[in-house]
Amino acid sequence: MISRFKPQLGVQEFLALFRRNTGAVKKFEQAFAKEFDAVDAVAFPYGRSALWAFLNAVGVKNYEVVMPAYTCSVVAHAVSLSGNKPRFVDIQLSDYNMNLDLLPTAINENTRAIVATHLFGYPSDINRVEAIVAEAEAQYGHKIWLIQDCAHSFGATWQGQLVGSSGDVGLYALNISKTMTAIFGGILTFQDQKLANKVREWRDQHFCKPGIFKPWLRRLYLLAVYFAFNKYIYSLTKWLQHKTPLLDKLTKFYHLDGTIHFPPDYLDKMLDIEAAVGLEQLKKYPMIINQRRKIATRYDQCLPRKDGWIFPPIIKGATYSHYVVRVPNRQACIMHMAKNSVELGELIQYSVPNLPGYSNIVCDQDDCSRSDMASGTTVNIPIYPGFSQKKLQEAIDAI
Repeated sequence: MISRFKPQLGVQEFLALFRRNTGAVKKFEQAFAKEFDAVDAVAFPYGRSALWAFLNAVGVKNYEVVMPAYTCSVVAHAVSLSGNKPRFVDIQLSDYNMNLDLLPTAINENTRAIVATHLFGYPSDINRVEAIVAEAEAQYGHKIWLIQDCAHSFGATWQGQLVGSSGDVGLYALNISKTMTAIFGGILTFQDQKLANKVREWRDQHFCKPGIFKPWLRRLYLLAVYFAFNKYIYSLTKWLQHKTPLLDKLTKFYHLDGTIHFPPDYLDKMLDIEAAVGLEQLKKYPMIINQRRKIATRYDQCLPRKDGWIFPPIIKGATYSHYVVRVPNRQACIMHMAKNSVELGELIQYSVPNLPGYSNIVCDQDDCSRSDMASGTTVNIPIYPGFSQKKLQEAIDAI
């Protein structure tokens, strides 16, 4: 079975689990900031914790935060749990990012932040977003924070500029399904040292040192990941995920259980062991991005253009966290590919305004039809480094 995703883990990450790693979090923050053209970076236990902390640190509460309707639900959870209200904007189907034609009318006197998401590795037109924000600030006379959600787009560029390297803050998540991982974790990048210091100070005042057992639990978790994605074991992993509740707490709980809440350890600081793995992943980052781009190009050149299938564009600067195809019958497609030993993903399989916790929040203009369409028709074809030419051809042949 070809898995729908596979973290790029090797000997270096394994060895990092057994080093002392004292001070690794600070080293990781510095290395991450340097890699992604930032002045500074501040680490957190999760990406959602990072966004929540930022909104609290800058005093955004009881306001509206504009964000795309088609995004990971935990982004909306962080906004809601910080005491704010999400305001959803529909997407454009060309790259699954927020439709910027709709953004100006979604901003009002209650808007205090905008989350510009670069989904699936596709960079949004950040120059246009910045212009819209500047115009709105002039119109309403107050600061509107620009948050770039780069969780799917490590290293993507728009007109040669790295996403997250402008605006107020870049947001990254580091769980095992992301382009690079720190086991778990999230990180914010800044262009303003004073703002970075303010957020770090707030984090240090409100987040706590994890318990003595947590580093060992993280070690066990990553060792289990090595085991779970072994080609001889993965079929069992897949069975456990889909046929039992054993893995739900790690794969669906806290973001797809119908409740707006965080994991119980959302106020723990990032562990040195997590940062040590992140440092090893940073060394591989150029290779990871290069391989994803090559596989996306191969798919674009070799996959047959089937009736009703909408293939993703090849865009300069994109990094392809996912290779997303819209199909007429998603479940039939998933079942066919599974019979041919290729697992497809279906991220993102929901539009956030349709989730139970957000049913009382209408999409701006009362219409998120494109988000609804994407959530019901997309599949993710495997696109990860370590995908051998033989396996890649098997996936192409199955399609």
